[in-house]
This record gives sequence, C-alpha cells and structure tokens, in this order.
Amino acid sequence: MPGMNYIGNEGFAHDSPERLGVLLINLGTPDAPRVPAVRRYLREFLSDPRVIEMPRWLWWPILQGILLIRPSRSAHAYQTVWRDDADGSPLLHHSRRQLEALRSELGRRCAGPVVVELAMRYGNPSIPAAMANLRRENVRRLLVLPLYPQYSATTTASAFDRLSQVLQRERWLPELRFVNHYHDHEGYIRALANSIREHWEANGRGDKLLFSFHGIPRRYLLAGDPYYCECQKTARLVAAALGLDEDAWAVSFQSRVGREEWLRPYTDETVRELARAGVRRLDVISPGFSADCLETLEEIAMQNDGFFREAGGESLRYIPALNARPDHIRFLAELAMTHLQGWPEASRDWSRHAERERAEQAQRRAREHGAER
Repeated sequence: MPGMNYIGNEGFAHDSPERLGVLLINLGTPDAPRVPAVRRYLREFLSDPRVIEMPRWLWWPILQGILLIRPSRSAHAYQTVWRDDADGSPLLHHSRRQLEALRSELGRRCAGPVVVELAMRYGNPSIPAAMANLRRENVRRLLVLPLYPQYSATTTASAFDRLSQVLQRERWLPELRFVNHYHDHEGYIRALANSIREHWEANGRGDKLLFSFHGIPRRYLLAGDPYYCECQKTARLVAAALGLDEDAWAVSFQSRVGREEWLRPYTDETVRELARAGVRRLDVISPGFSADCLETLEEIAMQNDGFFREAGGESLRYIPALNARPDHIRFLAELAMTHLQGWPEASRDWSRHAERERAEQAQRRAREHGAER
C-alpha cells in the first residue's frame, strides 16, 4: 500500500513485556434505541457483502429503501428490550458480563498475563477500537474468539474479514489464531443441556422443545455454507444429552428478511403449526446466540409468543441464552486454553520465558547505556 502510514505505538519502548491477548467478537448493537442510531447500525450491517451476497449496484437502491422504513420499526423493537442501566443494549450488557467473567477465569488458568477485550462486528465497541487497546497493551500473541457457535460466512467469516482489514494497517502484526466454531463441543452442549434442565426444574417441562436458530438465505447453504448442518448437529446433541425422543423436539429458523427463500422451517410458521397441532406449552431455546439480544428477547419471547397464543397455544416459554452462566464461562475458558497451547503465557514454562525476557531486556538496556557513554 504505497504511501500508507502504518499504525504503531508512538514512543514505543522496545523493552516492553510482550503479552497474550484474547479478543471476543459478537455481532453488534445500535448505540441507542432511536432511529438515527438504528439507521447507522443497519447501514453498516446490511452493507456487508458477507451478509448480502448480491451485486452492489443491485443491492444499493434496495438498501436505501430499507433505511427509509425499517429503522423506525427496529427502534421501537429495541425500546421494548432496552435496559435501564449504563449498558442499555441487552447484548452489550451480557457481552460485558461474559468479558469480565472470562478475564477472571483465564487470569486464573493462564500462567502468564492475559489481556481480554470485547468487540462488535457492527457498532461499538468496534474491532478497530479493541485492536487499539490490545496494541497499547503490547499484545504480540492474539486468539480471536467469535461468539458464534455455528460457523457461517455471514458471521464468523465476516468477523475475520473486518479483523483482516484492521491488521492490514498494523505495523507489527501479532501472532494470530482464530476459532472457527464450537457447535459440537462437549462443554457447549453440556451448558445448553444444563440450562434447559434448570428451566424445566423451575417452570415445569413444556409439551415440546423448539431449537430456533437465526436463519440465512437457502442459497448460501446450497453454495456450501455449513451453518445449517451445524445447527442441526447442535440440536441433535443437546436432545441426546437430555434423553429426548425424536417427537419431543424440533428445529426452526428465525429472523428472515425479504422475499427470498431462507432456511426452513421458519420459526413463526412453526410455532403456529405446533399450537394448531395441540401443543399447549412450548419451550424455545436459541442456541445460536451466545448472549440475549433483540432476536431472542423481542422476536422470540414477545413476537412468537403472540403468534403461538393467537394460534391456540397457552404459553411460549423462552429459555435464556447462556450469557455469563458459570458453566458457559468455564467452557469458553477451556476452549480458549485449547487454542492457546504452545504459547508461553498458557504453559507451565511461563516463568522461564519471563525470566529469559527480563534478562534480554537488561542486556539491551546495558548495551544502550554503553552506547550513550
């Protein structure tokens, strides 16, 4: 990139101790439940070619039409779930609780210091801002952990794209490792099964359990995206862990947009069909969301509860996302430690590594002092 000034740390001290970093990435949230903020968020989200695989010249006028109408509807939806605290956004609230808990857990497990940061693919805190924090902490080894259990080009790959754009501007690139998915990891399945059991113990068991995942266009599946298959596997493994018969659970896909066919069956149609088939109490969990957000708290717990009741059902009980549950945090820490293997801060040899680094720094300072004399 001719003429580009690459980003570094002004006044960087070359004897600064190197650090290990972990970057958590989730999808994103508007800064406020108001039309201007929602419009900014939707523009960034819907301008991502990973999300909308369509020629830009064709998509651009469609996007402008969406940005005229949808922000007001979405802002109203966000207002129904917005929190009365400093975080506001439920996704940001739960993501920050996850961040704090994982910092503590990794700090306990790692032999050396570890810096844990949070970023959103769209909105704030942004990936560039998180990377700036990691750079200031002299993070030289970085594990990127997108909080998307099931891989999709629309989510996981998009996070990698944005991170890559930021890294293209970095003067000194860190060593990099990237977690693609964890849809069938034993710890993740166990945490989901535990959360369902606890819900049943507290509220009684419904007539059926529905696993509702976020949808994507069906043509992405046909083009080779593994998301659909990974969602199905997650649901099968959780059902097996709970000992459920095949007729006791089902899978559906929510949040479709536009007229194009998306992954089927659709959640809104499914809850209506189940009610009409005689299901009175329906339990719904959304395992593709690591933290509760608009799509779980408003779309599932409110909208689809209404659809279910209108079709004759008595109650749709939403089972919360894993959020900062201790078993979820322990799993995320185990997942991170697996990918951190071989790096000094995660190994028992950290003390020898740190001692060698201190000795090298002392020698460097001595040489510099001699040169000044």
